[in-house]
Amino acid sequence: MRSPRRAKGPTLVTPKRYQRHEPEATALYKIVAAHLETFLAEARETHERALPQYVERELREYLKCGILAHGFLQAHCGSCGKDLLVALSCKKRGVCPSCNARRMCGTAAHLTENV
Repeated sequence: MRSPRRAKGPTLVTPKRYQRHEPEATALYKIVAAHLETFLAEARETHERALPQYVERELREYLKCGILAHGFLQAHCGSCGKDLLVALSCKKRGVCPSCNARRMCGTAAHLTENV
């Protein structure tokens, strides 16, 4: 038995309001910010070889991701007329949950549309 078809017509789209995700409020950000220097110093002292530079760079970039003071874009909304500040992201793949989620969604979209 076939299910009845829904009438095709214009759907009402409610505009979403932009809200910054505030990474500095997360537990991971607070832990990394509070203990990064201690962790790096202890890693240098305790181990024969220091951490690879890319690890330290990823951790430091994570602390800048989504923070307006470290870079932003000003965007203008044509529908409501407001100007928005959008913080830049680190675009790293190791530590940052926000950038990892964005990359994962992009990969899933690519796979479903192109593969």
